[in-house]
Parts: sequence; C-alpha cells; structure tokens
Amino acid sequence: MRFNFLVREVLTGLRRNVTMTIAMVLTTAVSLGLLGTGLLAVHTIDAMEDIYGDRLEVVVSLTDAAASDADCSQPVCAGLKRELTDSPLVAAVNFENQQQAYARFQRLFEGQTLAALARPKSLPASLRVKLHDPTQTAELRKLLDGKAGVKAVLDQRDVVERLFSFLRTVRDVVFTLAIIEVIAAALLISNMVQLSAYNRRTEVGVMRLVGATRWYTQLPFLLEAAFTGIVGTALAVGSLMVGKALFLDDAITKGLGNGVIPLIQYSDILAISPLLFLLGIGIASVTGYVTLRLYVRL
Repeated sequence: MRFNFLVREVLTGLRRNVTMTIAMVLTTAVSLGLLGTGLLAVHTIDAMEDIYGDRLEVVVSLTDAAASDADCSQPVCAGLKRELTDSPLVAAVNFENQQQAYARFQRLFEGQTLAALARPKSLPASLRVKLHDPTQTAELRKLLDGKAGVKAVLDQRDVVERLFSFLRTVRDVVFTLAIIEVIAAALLISNMVQLSAYNRRTEVGVMRLVGATRWYTQLPFLLEAAFTGIVGTALAVGSLMVGKALFLDDAITKGLGNGVIPLIQYSDILAISPLLFLLGIGIASVTGYVTLRLYVRL
C-alpha cells in the first residue's frame, strides 16, 4: 500500500468531517485529561502517605497552668512526660512550649492572614507523642483520661485522614466523569467512522471491485480514528501542564500552605503521558475497528 495514498485518504476523511473531528478530539482531550487528573490524585495520596506515615504524632495539649512551664521542669508537666515515657505504648515524647508552638504555626501558615493574627500565648504548650503502633491512640487516651494538666488529646492521623478522604473523593468523582467522557468519545468515533465510510462508499466500492482487500479499504478509516486519538491525548497532556503552571500550584500553596500537600511535578505528568497516549490511540482504534466490522460493509 502506497504511503501517499494513505495520507491523502486520511486527510480527505478528516477534512470532510471537520466538525465531528474537532468534537471527537475535544471529547477525547477532556476524558483523558480527567483520567490524568485522577491518576495524579492517586499519586498525591501515595506521596502523602509516604511523607506523613512515619511522622504523625499524638499531640497532648496542656492546660493554661501547665503551659506556663517553659521547659517541662515543673511537677505537672514533668510527671506527665515521665509517665508517657515509661508507657510501653510510647516510642518517644517531645515537649513543645508556647514559643515553639508559635514558631511552628508561623511556618505552616506563612504568608496567610491567620499567621499575623496568632500570638504565642494563644497557642498551648504540648507533649508530642510518637507511638510504637499509631493505631493505639484509644489506649493512650485512656492512659491520660483525667490526668492533671491535660487539656486535649489530638491524633494527627484523624486530621490527615480527613484530607486523604477528600482527595479520594476527588479521585472517584474525576474517574467517574472520565468514564462518561470516554464513552462519549467512543460514540463520536463510531459515528465519525460510519459517516466517513458513507461519504466514500463509491470509491471504496470501486476499489473492492478491482481486487482491494477489506483490510486495504479499512486502514484509512482506522488511521483517521487513531490520529484524532493522538491529537486529543496531546491536548489532554498539554492542559494538565498548563493547569499545573497557572492554577494548581497556587491553589495548593495559598489554600493549604506550602508543604502540606506535595506539589505535582512536571515529571509526574510526563510519567503518566505514555499511558494516556496508549489509551487514546487504543480506544480510538478499537472503536473504529469494531464499528467497521459490525456496521460498515467495505
């Protein structure tokens, strides 16, 4: 089969059905863009679990009376720390006074209005407890229940889990929308192939009469579908990179604070790009082939 014949036939088909071609490219771009967003959300969740998995602590906030102790040397704070250190549940205990808590708060909310409003005296001193088994928070609460100087017990895993739950919800919603868009793209591809075959039924019939094989007459239509899949996937990858540069980084750093959620890197987008291209070309080609076999007689 001559290469220039293939190119001519593909360009003719795309030009004849230009509006449907554009619609299919955009639908493919949207569907694979959503799928890529879901994959990046999965990557972010995995990265956060790696970052926070061994750093989460149980924060034992101290009452105002104990908070005035700058180095945990007074009886109430020292007794609590000693009891926690002696517990088989506890791997390590660190004291954080109000000034240190204020410094941590400023780092977490740097550049935000909330950071300017906080004062050292408004933040409690605390004992930051690392457990051997992070799931034994309930046993630690029982140990501290009713102890003098204890104001509250906060498990950082609860806070992070709420964030994980939000990201998982975003992932599930995005994947659901992506599946709907993939179905829409497949239907558009099917319609485009059928319309293109109908428009060229006369020349295809002549080719069959002079001995052309079914595969020879079908290949241009499959290449049209594959081409639109490639262009749509390229638009999807480009939109992910543009979205990262213009919106995503600012949304994460300004909305949640720098370092709370790891930023998506361009290398992460490039890492999922081969899969997106494979899916884009595969969906278009398989849909085109099935359509030709079931609905079009060439």
